Amino acid sequence: MFKIREPSKKVWQTNQASPFPNNASETRFQAQNPTRHFGAPTPEQCRSVRDSLLSLHGFPAEFAEFRRSRLESGPQSQSESESVLDGVVITLLSQNTTDANSRKAFQRLKSAFPTWNEVLDAESDALEDAIRCGGLARTKAARIKALLQTLKLKGCSHLCLEYLRDLPVHTVKAELSQFKGIGPKTVACVLMFYLHKDDFPVDTHVFQITKAIGWIPRTATRETAYLHLNNTIPNELKFDLNCLLVTHGKLCRSCKQQHNKSLDNSSALCPLLAYANVNKQE
Repeated sequence: MFKIREPSKKVWQTNQASPFPNNASETRFQAQNPTRHFGAPTPEQCRSVRDSLLSLHGFPAEFAEFRRSRLESGPQSQSESESVLDGVVITLLSQNTTDANSRKAFQRLKSAFPTWNEVLDAESDALEDAIRCGGLARTKAARIKALLQTLKLKGCSHLCLEYLRDLPVHTVKAELSQFKGIGPKTVACVLMFYLHKDDFPVDTHVFQITKAIGWIPRTATRETAYLHLNNTIPNELKFDLNCLLVTHGKLCRSCKQQHNKSLDNSSALCPLLAYANVNKQE
């Protein structure tokens, strides 16, 4: 997984119910979306960028297993190795740290407490020690505990989230957003990687690049970018394009600039430079 930095709580509060508890409320919100009349990206542009980045990088190895699982298992099948609850905790642990550290933290957590009931019953200090290598151990341990406690109160004796697999996307968002510390970026990652849903998380790399190449307005926020890109990018391109943009953002020097700057000629090999130049002319 990639590093998570949750956006500010302007649209989707992490400790409240999602603003999209049903289709009607999401439709009302979309009607107020300031990007709803923005013309980019077109399906052709999405496909062109996907193909350009695929030619440059190949498909990123860190996402290959998720891609294989999507292709072989289908959207309704259970993951072979990790449950939905595993995915939520892995994604939560990835907040504000590296992929390697978050994975190590999860492995140490499962080694120390093989079942989620054992995690729930564990002393807070012991839980913090198990995940300390992932950073923010006290905060993340408290959030994991709170998540499991909420599931237990719901009557989930086995402490699982497998029921989410059969729910529509807007219901999954409402279910997961009730848990403290699980914001829209975390939910979107769980949807895409662990539930095999067609969703498009907007991390720092995706946000900066899509703004630089003119796919979102210069004034867009992370929240409006998420809404706009999910509405405009074809479902069949979302997974590959998202993984490639994240990887490109990590590797390309040009694309590491701040989101309020356009791409420049500091990396002539960047295939997105042409899109940025078109954006400047327009």
